[in-house]
Amino acid sequence: MSESCQVLRVGIIGCGGIANNKHMPALHKQPDVELVAFCDIIQERTVKAAKDFGTPDAKVYTDYKELLKDESIQVVHVLTPNIDHSYITVDALYAGKHVMCEKPMAINTAEAQKMLDAAKATGKKLTIGYQNRFRNDALYLKKICENGELGEIYYARAKAIRRRGVPTWGVFIEEEKQGGGPLIDIGTHALDLTLWTMNNYEPEMVVGTKYRKLADTKNAANAFGPWDPEKFTTEDSAFGFVRMKNGATIVLESSWALNTLDIGEAKCSLCGTKGGADMDGERAVGGLRLNGEKFSKLYTQIPELNVGGVDFFEGGSSGSPAERECRMWLDHVKDDSKPLYTLPEQAIVVTKILEAIYESSKTGKPVYFD
Repeated sequence: MSESCQVLRVGIIGCGGIANNKHMPALHKQPDVELVAFCDIIQERTVKAAKDFGTPDAKVYTDYKELLKDESIQVVHVLTPNIDHSYITVDALYAGKHVMCEKPMAINTAEAQKMLDAAKATGKKLTIGYQNRFRNDALYLKKICENGELGEIYYARAKAIRRRGVPTWGVFIEEEKQGGGPLIDIGTHALDLTLWTMNNYEPEMVVGTKYRKLADTKNAANAFGPWDPEKFTTEDSAFGFVRMKNGATIVLESSWALNTLDIGEAKCSLCGTKGGADMDGERAVGGLRLNGEKFSKLYTQIPELNVGGVDFFEGGSSGSPAERECRMWLDHVKDDSKPLYTLPEQAIVVTKILEAIYESSKTGKPVYFD
């Protein structure tokens, strides 16, 4: 059987919201994938996942180590709470599996480094789930940057602001299990997009603050229903100032609850010597706006990204961002010559910066990188 025809046997570890809403539907649509094993500490979830997405003989587990013993499984998706990402990924890599781990890579840099070291030691492939890179606006902006149309990008804003959007399911608001709140949950997407489009992964210094100002509100207005203040142990907003080694500046804003109308999630703004770009435009035409100066006049350009189709990357433009990410990941697993958009070496830099913002907020001092 040729590489292109090879059917990949995939196991799922963690059958919660992100598995059901992103990974399993995307994998289930791929003609060369069989979802053959499901694991979760809540057995009912595994049974339902196997029924909805699995092969007729799919197996279910409550202990991920038992799933990893199946030598026929080639790929594992780690979709657990953040605190579990590192050790499960490391175990899966050493069990001979290629691993897609949901974002963030880990709760801190040390745990992320263990994952990267394990991938290098085993020769197995590792990627992190930053599907926002596969949106039309992000892919187009990446091409604009690669083509040098913005010039030297020296200022950027990474934006993940919800007015009232505290996730009230799972363990999102529990510090111990998630490692943080909106910064590590949605701020991570905005920062990843910003670093990726800039192609700049060398931070020099970080200053950060985090706040827990609205979390004690009882019966709060919230998109997902009122939260329990006693369980809400993470920050409700966090902000960072990042200076890169080349002198560029990135401002990172994140919140689940903030008294503001300036909202937007998984967005970035870039300012360069030749032009600028942001993702704050009308979503009906893709959200991306380009700006600059030409013939002594200022201009704004709005690409109509939702009209027609453009093959922004190998594999085409069809499908949701999650499906595009899934397809590129599977192609890379099958064929080393196929590109991998989200490298673990990139994802660990996101983790380093997030951790530094938390540390700076705790100490009141800047955090410097070597």
